[in-house]
Amino acid sequence: MMRAGGLAASSIMAALVCVATIFIVVPIPATQGYFNVGDAMVMVAALTFGPLVGAAAGGIGSSLADIIMGYSYFAPYTLIIKGLEGLLAGWIYYRGKKGGPLMMLLAWLAGGAVMVTGYFMVEYSILGYGAGAFVELPFNMVQMAVAGIVGIPVSMALKRRIRIYGAT
Repeated sequence: MMRAGGLAASSIMAALVCVATIFIVVPIPATQGYFNVGDAMVMVAALTFGPLVGAAAGGIGSSLADIIMGYSYFAPYTLIIKGLEGLLAGWIYYRGKKGGPLMMLLAWLAGGAVMVTGYFMVEYSILGYGAGAFVELPFNMVQMAVAGIVGIPVSMALKRRIRIYGAT
């Protein structure tokens, strides 16, 4: 169960994920999807506040952005994929005894791999985009890279500036 602080952090981080996702959008016609930088905020949420906040912020914030921008057909998949991305990244980092930058790298790689693999599987198998799923793969990999390049240092800076009570 999430505490009140976790609910507040989840709400704020979901809003930030949504805004970051909408901020930079590069449409990918082959899959009717888009490149964005929202995963950076998913990583900030997961690495700063833990797996539950990471899951809520990633899933809700990203799927809300899909709905707002007219990509609602992706929203259910996004809810699950980005939720799992945040959950796994936060879980690995916080279960690794907060092992510093090395554990953050491992958490980012695992969470990012869930995002890249999840969207590929949905686009290829469920949505039937076939070769289009391969077209989007490099965009998702760059999106994953941005998540780590931006998300890890931002999380580290936040941790130095704020007190986090019982990361959930």
